Amino acid sequence: MLPCLVTGCICHFYNRSGRTTHMQSHHPFEEPEVPPSHHSSSSSQHSQSSRPGTRHAATSSAHMHSRSPTQTSAGDEQLEAPGSCDDQMEFDLPESDGWKICDEHGDDIPPNTLPPPYGGGDIDFIFNLWAASLAAHGETSPFANHVEMYNVIDSTPLGDIAWQSFTSEYNGALPEGDVPTWMTSEYDVWFRDPQILMHNILSNPDFEGEFDYAPLQEYDTSNGAYHFQDFMSGDWCWKQADLIAEDPNTIGSMFVPIILGSDKTTVSVATGHNQYWPVYMLIGNIHNNVVVLLGFLAIPTRVAKDAHFRKFCCQLLHSSLAKMLESLKPGMTTPEIVRSPDGHFRHAVYGLGPYIADYPEQALLACIIQNWCPKCTAPADGLDNGTYGWCSHDHTEVLVEEFELGVLWNEYGLVGDIVPFTNYFPRADIHELLSPNILHQLIKGAFKDHIITWVHKYIKARYSDNEVNKILDAIDRHIALAPSFAGFRQFPEGRGFKQWTGDDSKALMKVYIPVIEGHVPLEMVLTLQALIDFVYIARRNIIDSNSLNALDDALERFHRLCSSITESKHIKAVKEPWRRSSRFEALNQMLLTNQCLDKLAASRIDFASHGMLRETCLSYILDKLAKQIYTDLLADEIGEPELTTHIQRFLCDQLHHSDSNLNSEASESGTGSSGALPELYEKMTLYTSAIATFFTPSDVSGIGGMCYERIRAMDTWRNGPGQYDCVFGMRGFDIAQVRLFFSFKHNGVHYPCAFVHWFKHVHDSRDENTGIWVVEPETCEDGTRFASVIHLDCIFRVAHLMPVFGHEFVPTYLSYTQTLDAFRTYYVNKYIDHQAFEIAW
Repeated sequence: MLPCLVTGCICHFYNRSGRTTHMQSHHPFEEPEVPPSHHSSSSSQHSQSSRPGTRHAATSSAHMHSRSPTQTSAGDEQLEAPGSCDDQMEFDLPESDGWKICDEHGDDIPPNTLPPPYGGGDIDFIFNLWAASLAAHGETSPFANHVEMYNVIDSTPLGDIAWQSFTSEYNGALPEGDVPTWMTSEYDVWFRDPQILMHNILSNPDFEGEFDYAPLQEYDTSNGAYHFQDFMSGDWCWKQADLIAEDPNTIGSMFVPIILGSDKTTVSVATGHNQYWPVYMLIGNIHNNVVVLLGFLAIPTRVAKDAHFRKFCCQLLHSSLAKMLESLKPGMTTPEIVRSPDGHFRHAVYGLGPYIADYPEQALLACIIQNWCPKCTAPADGLDNGTYGWCSHDHTEVLVEEFELGVLWNEYGLVGDIVPFTNYFPRADIHELLSPNILHQLIKGAFKDHIITWVHKYIKARYSDNEVNKILDAIDRHIALAPSFAGFRQFPEGRGFKQWTGDDSKALMKVYIPVIEGHVPLEMVLTLQALIDFVYIARRNIIDSNSLNALDDALERFHRLCSSITESKHIKAVKEPWRRSSRFEALNQMLLTNQCLDKLAASRIDFASHGMLRETCLSYILDKLAKQIYTDLLADEIGEPELTTHIQRFLCDQLHHSDSNLNSEASESGTGSSGALPELYEKMTLYTSAIATFFTPSDVSGIGGMCYERIRAMDTWRNGPGQYDCVFGMRGFDIAQVRLFFSFKHNGVHYPCAFVHWFKHVHDSRDENTGIWVVEPETCEDGTRFASVIHLDCIFRVAHLMPVFGHEFVPTYLSYTQTLDAFRTYYVNKYIDHQAFEIAW
């Protein structure tokens, strides 16, 4: 902690910038006490030191202002300071470009030193609080400061897999004259040993119970339908197991499919398009996607319109992948002995599984030309004409042997002189391993690039320029008015029709049907409905014959009307480590950050196995901080005069019915005599939110498919208006808006409750145009909202409502925080996430 420089001031600061701000605002005219220099025995020696080429800068002792340098003489720059310059301090600047760097004490350090982690002062403050709380018991905190904690993380052997690298370069003939720089450059590829990564994943006890040791087939006994659930239930794994069983050396071994993925990502557009090309790895035996960072591919500097360069980049990709996976190759034909999640050792045989990539990378991996399919031989402009077959390794080899490169390029869309990396491994066919994925082919491709463009073109062709701008502005207003929802990416100012990220496309797809309805023909709405239905059905955890039929139906509707795993990993493995780096030669720093994260993850597993993470004091602290108030005062505070009666009716229902999770019909209808209702003497404990836990394996969730989300009911959220979430009830398809979370005790029994306003269905079936349920606020005879108190067990999870905008234009002053109170009817948005789709399907 740094003290204030003015004698008598007791303020302390985490860093120098905070102290500078304090000096300027609180002591603008006081003389600071300058601390002694760490670099010389006296300030006079420091100010008099000079050497040829030395530049000097002056600052006022009273004010700390930063000014742009102004030219004073040849080769010299001076920082001008306001006020008197009679009492000045001078310091030397290096002859080389840039300023010297120092540590937190001001001591010079070498220019190539890695920057310290951010937030050290905050961590030290927490440790000081921790130590103070333990001092009364004669104990100390586990770490003295953040430096000691970082050293412990660095020395942790758990999860410590060293990074290694290799260098590649062009080995072809060099042209005469000027040689392009890419031909003489070296390209570094960083990776971790995939064999060690595999062993660490397989031996993780967290996966016990969520791990398939062999391929399996599951059938519904009622109708004989085949269930496809986790990866090992697919046909491909069965075929691979059959191939392994044909070899006497591998028969009886556990098959471990290795799933790979890669995707170029840009960490900062503003600072010059810093691109990285991470490669991720996971295994198909685990029920949920547990992705680990394998390495980083090299990205040569792009050269426009150079066929030789493009071919070199393609071969560099395949050669790099083959080298990175080299340690796994022996285990693909000779079983390895590995420890599995249940603690037993087994013989394991590896095999290359699906490769997750967007279409441009699929084209590189399959060695095909852009606009050709990596799965079949149909050309892009003739998908509905002729009969075409599937691409395969054997088919490609025959074509390469029979035809010249030009014929392969023009007639078959093949780059015939590139060798795919899968050719180096047994039982691997790149055409079989590549597969369309939901994010790149459906959300980004079909929805963003096709549907959005189609809607935009229709509006421009159908209306005049003035009407086009008015309609597009109205659509933007509709998007901006989407109520908040956990995990939903909002656009307070609306959204344009270009430069979207994957998250933007996914978020917009969830609300796009309600925002465009009324401005486009019904056929367009139905087309979009068919596409989104297809996406959500494909994301189901279990696919059976009924799901396949539903997919076929959605696809047929789409054509009749219209003729992510690795993306999320980018944030933790690439973008966040890059932000914590110094931005200079950031890759090495990013590698170390990922190594530390892996150590922490491995340590958490080890701590949990030793019973060290079973309890927490946070819930106790939150209970102590919760507000407590009597019911009559609470009713006045929230403007609900009948709140006490609602609570009494709820309590009466709880006391007289065996099923404590259901409300009585009397409570719902508002009947009952208040004189016969139980009295309330205890204070109500108020909460701003509650957590719903539910099973949702189709969403991105933890091991076992369990997910939790926070439901909020608060009068202010993020320093703005309040947020009152809507919820699904447990009895059928009930929709309510939570106005208050509270709990109370009666006769020693604890009752966690919610005070809600109800919605009712407008029709007995889904809207025929959009396929979405429509609800409206339920009111009493006097026009007030129908309300009741329910037990928290009556709440299933959060619901998302979107207004039925229709043809009307909404006022510009309306905010998304007012949406749930400003419209007459609402769509129950089944597309907000996959669990809502299953509920409201």
